Amino acid sequence: MTSAYTWLASRVLFPVHEALKNHGTVRLHRELERSQWLSAQEIAERQAAHLRAFVTRIASRVPYYRDLFASLDIAPEAIRGAEDLARLPFLTKDLIRRHADGLRSSDAGPLKRFNTGGSTGEPLIFHLGRERIAHDVAAKWRATRWWGVDIGDPELVVWGSPVELGAQDRLREWRDRLLRSQLLPAFEMSPANLERFVAKIRQTRPAMLFGYPSSLALIARHAERCGQRMDDLGVRVVFVTSERLYDDQKATLERVFGCPTANGYGGRDAGFIAHQCPHGGMHLSAEHIVVEIVDPEGRVLPPGQAGEVVVTHTATGEYPFLRYRTGDVAVLDDGRCPCGRGLPMLRDIQGRTTDFIVAPDGTVMHGLALIYVLRDQPGVEAFKIIQESVERLRVLVVPGEAFTEDTERAVVTGLSQRLGEGVTIEVEKVSDIPRERSGKFRYVVSKVVV
Repeated sequence: MTSAYTWLASRVLFPVHEALKNHGTVRLHRELERSQWLSAQEIAERQAAHLRAFVTRIASRVPYYRDLFASLDIAPEAIRGAEDLARLPFLTKDLIRRHADGLRSSDAGPLKRFNTGGSTGEPLIFHLGRERIAHDVAAKWRATRWWGVDIGDPELVVWGSPVELGAQDRLREWRDRLLRSQLLPAFEMSPANLERFVAKIRQTRPAMLFGYPSSLALIARHAERCGQRMDDLGVRVVFVTSERLYDDQKATLERVFGCPTANGYGGRDAGFIAHQCPHGGMHLSAEHIVVEIVDPEGRVLPPGQAGEVVVTHTATGEYPFLRYRTGDVAVLDDGRCPCGRGLPMLRDIQGRTTDFIVAPDGTVMHGLALIYVLRDQPGVEAFKIIQESVERLRVLVVPGEAFTEDTERAVVTGLSQRLGEGVTIEVEKVSDIPRERSGKFRYVVSKVVV
C-alpha cells in the first residue's frame, strides 16, 4: 500500500522538482507506463518512428553526422527501422573523443558534461541534454514501480560516483531528504564502515536498497557474520546495477534481506538500457533505445548468440549516441515474458565486473576509488590496475602524447593516498591492454581474497 507521504513525494514533490529543472520526466513516465503494455509489434513500430525522427534530426543539425551521411551517400530517409542501422558505422569512445565538438547539435540546449572511465578503463568525456536525462529518469522510475515501490519510499543508495558523493550541496540535501533517499559511500568497505552501514540500514528500515551488487553483498555478508538480522526490516527489493550480478551475490542478498533482487543494466553513456521485472524478464527500454548484438567483425547477431552490445538512443538528438559500442557482452532473448509486457528482453548480460582492492590496514575499497585517480589524468589512453598483493600494485598504462613524468607522479601519489604509503605502486607503460575472453576489459583485478 502506498503511504500518504510516498504519494505526495511521487505525485507532487518530485514532479515539481523536475519541472523546475525543465525536464519532461513526468510526461515521459506517463508515456512509458502506457507503452509497456503495447504488443511487441506496436512497440517496434513506435521505436522505428522515434528512430526515423532522430536520424532525420541529427543528419541535418549535427556536423559529424551531416558529414557522415554525405560521405556515405545515404539519405536519412533510408533508415526506416532498426534493421537499417547496419548500413551505418559504429560510434566508438575514440570517435567521441576526436569529434567532441562535432557531435553537438546546432539546436542543442544546455548540455551537462559527463565523464566515465567505462568498463574499458579509457577516459571518456561526453555531454547529455535534458531530453536524454529525463528519459533515463523516467525509464528508471517505471522499472522501480514494477516492484511495488515508488519515489518517496525510504531508499538507501550504496554508490561510489564522485558526481553523487561530491554534489551534496544544500539544495540536493533537501531534495534527497524530501524524497527519503540517503547515500552511503561505496568506496571504503572497512570493517568499521560495514558495521556502520548495517546499523544505518537497520535504523532507516528502507523499502528499497540500490547499489553495486558487490558492495551490497559485502554488507549482507558482514551482517550475517555478526549475527545481525536484516530480513525483519521490511526491505521489499534490492536494486543492483553497474556490475554483473553473480549467483552467489544474488543468493546472499535475498537470504539476508529476505526480499528479491532486481538487476538493472545501463550506464551514463549508453543510458538506462534494461531492467528486470518480478517475473524475471530483463526488459529493454525499447521505446527509445535500439539494442544490437554484434560479433567481433561487427556483424549483427540473432537472438541467442552472445556479442557486443551496440546502443542507439533516440533521446540523444542534442549529442547523439548512434550505434554506440558499449564494450559489454550480452545475449538478446526472442521470447516473451509472463508479465505480459511487450518490451523485448536481454537473456544474459556478461562481462560487467568491478573488483575490490584491499589496503594494508584491512580496508576494502571499491575498485572505482582507484579508477577515478587515473580516469581524468592527461595522456592516459587506457589503463588496468592489478593488485598482486596488499603491498604491491601494478598499473598498466597506455600513454598518449600528453603523458609525462608529472602524470606518472600524480598517478602514484593519488593511489598512495587511497591505499597508504606502505604499498609499492609500479606504473608500467604498455602499447596495448588485451581484452578478457568475454571481449571486455577488466579495469581492476585483485589477486587478494576479500
